[in-house]
Amino acid sequence: MASSLIAGLELSKRLTRIGMLFERALKAELAEFGLTYAEFDVLAALSRTGPEYRMKPSELARSLMLTSGGTSNVLQRLGAAGYVERSADDGDGRSRWVRLTPEGLKVATVALEAAVRSNREVLDGVPEPAVRQAADALREVLRSVRRHTR
Repeated sequence: MASSLIAGLELSKRLTRIGMLFERALKAELAEFGLTYAEFDVLAALSRTGPEYRMKPSELARSLMLTSGGTSNVLQRLGAAGYVERSADDGDGRSRWVRLTPEGLKVATVALEAAVRSNREVLDGVPEPAVRQAADALREVLRSVRRHTR
């Protein structure tokens, strides 16, 4: 029992540390584009939605684990930069869509390439099989954690 508790603490600490290293490297890359981490997250999420590149703000907030106020602030900044636009939802007058503009899609694509570069830099020297094994194991951990925290 004590061994599994220690392993859980080790996992938590290592995940936090690795996450901080990835985030620091990505933030440095994003600074070149004048984007914050949250702005990048929104652009990346929208770019993954397929040919329409749109979502509802509530969907964005839920998928990115942001507050509705935080999402609104990020969308305002991205809108002012010309990267997203809002439009009415014809099916629900109370709701709106957020869509990437062509310029927003360009910035999202370049920022995603920068994210890949920053991840590569952080993982430089780590054998590919170790990365794959860790990613697979963490997927299983996340799946179990989600089941027990719903």
